[in-house]
Amino acid sequence: MSSTFGSLPLQFGGGLLELAILFFILAIVAAVLGARGIAGMTMEIARILVLVFLVLAILSLLL
Repeated sequence: MSSTFGSLPLQFGGGLLELAILFFILAIVAAVLGARGIAGMTMEIARILVLVFLVLAILSLLL
């Protein structure tokens, strides 16, 4: 008896990279407008999202 859970790829929606790009664009706009605190915060969120995306992509390639 085979389990269907072992054959499913590890996917979490796939929108992490798009969200990271969105936050990166928001950071650029905020920096141009002079809101340095918001720009730094959105860059940090974009960085975390890219790291999560990379970890999940590597895990899905290895499994």
